[in-house]
Amino acid sequence: MADLIREKGLLYIVATPIGNLGDMAPRAVEVLQSVDVIAAEDTRHSRRLLTHFNIETPLVAYHDHSDERRLQVLLNRLMKGDDIALISDAGTPLISDPGYRLVKEARSRDIRVVPIPGPCALVAALSAAGMPTDRFLFEGFLPAKAGARCRRLQQLCDDSRTVVFYESPHRIEDSLADICQVFGEQREAVIARELTKTFETFLAGNLASLCQTLAEDDNQRKGEFVIIISGAKDTEQHDLSPDALRIVKILAEELPPKQAAALAAKITGIKKRMLYDALMGKSKHVPD
Repeated sequence: MADLIREKGLLYIVATPIGNLGDMAPRAVEVLQSVDVIAAEDTRHSRRLLTHFNIETPLVAYHDHSDERRLQVLLNRLMKGDDIALISDAGTPLISDPGYRLVKEARSRDIRVVPIPGPCALVAALSAAGMPTDRFLFEGFLPAKAGARCRRLQQLCDDSRTVVFYESPHRIEDSLADICQVFGEQREAVIARELTKTFETFLAGNLASLCQTLAEDDNQRKGEFVIIISGAKDTEQHDLSPDALRIVKILAEELPPKQAAALAAKITGIKKRMLYDALMGKSKHVPD
């Protein structure tokens, strides 16, 4: 009865497959067939999905670069009673995909927002990676420019939680190299590629070995990526061990501090910055 007298429409946030069309939930199909309009990140891309499931609902474009007028058109339709489904190119909308502004404005107008859960690359990768999942930090896509990317990574490298990134094929090598430099070559990681698709791949190892694998195999640089990095261990977060300090001090007798720290980082797996700071007297350490 409540549905018959409601004045405002519903905004559905509908997850769609990230590769395998068999992952499309029956409820998602029902919602997309029943709403008045579907707001899609890329209408040409989404049309193929809708055709596969015999969904004939009208499509309109809505993405992060949509102007204020398009946003207002959708909000006005919701206020007048139309039901709208929001979908992205793949996976769950708003998880590194468009939709935040629309959802925020809809909720501010007391429009009911209804999630239709389903595929999500983040969750799929974590579930099969063998990394701790009790606490994790999702960062989405790293900045495109190297300087900004490294600054972001510096803010994350001491975090004890599992850290997760998305990455595209044209930046995967550069991003992984920067992660390796900032987090240290020995940090354990998993790269999930082409999830749910024919060439789905999970690569596991330390960052140095993963960089080498991608450099040597063109096929491993294709597709969409989820990068999962193990959290910093206590030894990375706090004091240096006597052995690590001894190594960096010995190297510093023959090399400039930065070079000594860099080489010690490769030997010990401890971050270069921590070793350099210890040499320069800027951090606490366990005495000899």
